[in-house]
Amino acid sequence: MIYCGIDWAERTHDVALVDDTGQLVAKRHITDDAAGYRILLDLLAEYGDTEETPIPVAIETSRGLLVAVLRTGKRQVFAINPMAAARYRDRHSVSRKKSDPGDALVLANILRTDMHAHRSLPQDSDLAQAVAVLARAQQDATWNKQQTANQLRSLLREYYPAALDAFAKWTNGLCRPEARELLRTAPTPTRAARLTRTQIQAALKRAGRKRGIEAEAERLREVFRADWAHQPPLVEDALGKQMLALLVQLDAACTAAGDLAKAVEEAFPQHPDADILLSFPGLGVQLGARVLAEIGDDRTRFADARGLKAYAGSSPITRASGKKSSITRRWVKNDRLNHAGYLWSFSAITASPGAKAHYRRRRDDHGDWHAAAQRNLFNRMIGQLYHCLQQRKLFEEDTAFPTGLAVAA
Repeated sequence: MIYCGIDWAERTHDVALVDDTGQLVAKRHITDDAAGYRILLDLLAEYGDTEETPIPVAIETSRGLLVAVLRTGKRQVFAINPMAAARYRDRHSVSRKKSDPGDALVLANILRTDMHAHRSLPQDSDLAQAVAVLARAQQDATWNKQQTANQLRSLLREYYPAALDAFAKWTNGLCRPEARELLRTAPTPTRAARLTRTQIQAALKRAGRKRGIEAEAERLREVFRADWAHQPPLVEDALGKQMLALLVQLDAACTAAGDLAKAVEEAFPQHPDADILLSFPGLGVQLGARVLAEIGDDRTRFADARGLKAYAGSSPITRASGKKSSITRRWVKNDRLNHAGYLWSFSAITASPGAKAHYRRRRDDHGDWHAAAQRNLFNRMIGQLYHCLQQRKLFEEDTAFPTGLAVAA
């Protein structure tokens, strides 16, 4: 049996092959291009790599063109955590020496000794991988949009509180097209106070508003013309220019988040698991796509529901030593899936009577705080999701929360 380890970098990679005894049988330094990938595949074929019995590969990343090339066929590719690889390095040397060829050798030996303790990359379908790319990009764009909006809100608080008060009653606040158009029209409170009803109505129409334009324009005009504290004129103009620069970033973030959300809405319903995910209370297209992106559609990825719960970070972890024992939340987890689970359980509380009863029971009978009760609900529902995906069944309220329905009744 031959094992392969690859220490990857931006432009070049180091490859090491070892046999069952840990003896180094081959090593190469390849480039990160098609020629380098061809050299790597030829090297693997030279030492017995075939389509039926491919050589397993260990690498410290799970994405990129190199990983895509290695994952063709039935080859097992193991994404080793860099921290775990560093611990394995200390087994052979205490001098803390480090080199790229040496790291490749360490990765190959990890598979030789402990391949059973590591999990290979899942064999997800191309559609599932495409949904994962879009869902993660949309999630990042949403986080970026919120971060930029928070920066803009902090800036407006310094010199333009009238804008914050004017947009406070709108859903999504500063991210709404009307708010961004008004800020672009009047970047300072002095210019906002000079706006006429006609100018405000024109700005609302340019932003796409269709109803209640006259009443909203009158309300905004009164807010802008109220008595507010002002910065010195020169400082106010400078802050207005800074705000316009930040507004450009917010426009781009809102456009990116919207375009990616449309792409997710087109791709996600095409997946066979979409109907099962959407049958769960609290899961919509965007949130369901995020869950699918993290768990994939490889049914052999998790041995049981407990593995999925640990991966999501919803199941607690026990620390016991001597007479001391404690049960705490899990910190090592998939952060994206855990964040999606937080939103999922939060929405399920209002969308499902059984989920709401379960949440109230955890709060009242067990004394859990809000976050702990919500995490317990997510732990139960993701276990139900695992069962439904394995059995190809839709979510059923009566089966999922029989006790909760009785309590609610």
